[in-house]
Order: sequence, then structure tokens, then C-alpha cells
Amino acid sequence: MTKSIPSNIMILYVDDEESNLFIFEKMFERNYRVLTALSGSEGLAKLEGHSNEIIVVISDMRMPLMNGVEFIKKAKSIYANIAYFILTGFDFNDEIEEALNTQLIHKFFTKPFEMQEIELAIAEAIKDL
Repeated sequence: MTKSIPSNIMILYVDDEESNLFIFEKMFERNYRVLTALSGSEGLAKLEGHSNEIIVVISDMRMPLMNGVEFIKKAKSIYANIAYFILTGFDFNDEIEEALNTQLIHKFFTKPFEMQEIELAIAEAIKDL
């Protein structure tokens, strides 16, 4: 028996590439409400406008001006009751390791991502919220 996914879950996905935002939204919009942002600063603005709705944030790691860990540090300092994740097309690095060790993020995923892996991690993270 498959567990049904609550349709009230809102995800914010932050990535500086529009094509990645489009793909993510199309893959996840059947099961979640999806907001997207093209930068860390846009992500912070979306969080401000939807802070009582967003319960999961997934951010790309490499973005200009503010990388994913920097964005999540800022976001989590204001919105601590959200589950944060990093999605990267690059290798695991010291910054991601520290974010995991300090529990800044729940988990990191690599691109190309597996939808089922992300859905399982979201389900695991939100049961604690």
C-alpha cells in the first residue's frame, strides 16, 4: 500500500537556471505546490511572502552572488521551521559536509536528481516538523 502525499505541502526550489526550475516544477507539481526562485535573494523574498505555507526548501548549490549554503543560512536564521535541502550538479564538498554536520540541511541530492529519492527525503523531513 502506498502512502499518499499530502497535497498541502509547498516546496520552494531555488536555482539560477530557468530550465532547471521548469523541469523541477513539472516533475513535482502533481504532488506538491511548487514555488520557484532564480536566486537566493529572490528565494528569501518568496519565503517572506509565503513563510506560513512553505515547509520544504531545495536550493541549487552553485549560484552567482549567493550559493545554496549561504542562502539556506540566511533563510534558516529567519525561518527555522522549514526543511532545507541542497541539490548540486557538482561533487560533495566541505561546505556541504559542514551543512549536513551542523544540521543546516537535512540532505543533499545530486543532479540529475531522482524524483523518488527527493520525495522520500521530504516525507522523512516533514514528519519531524
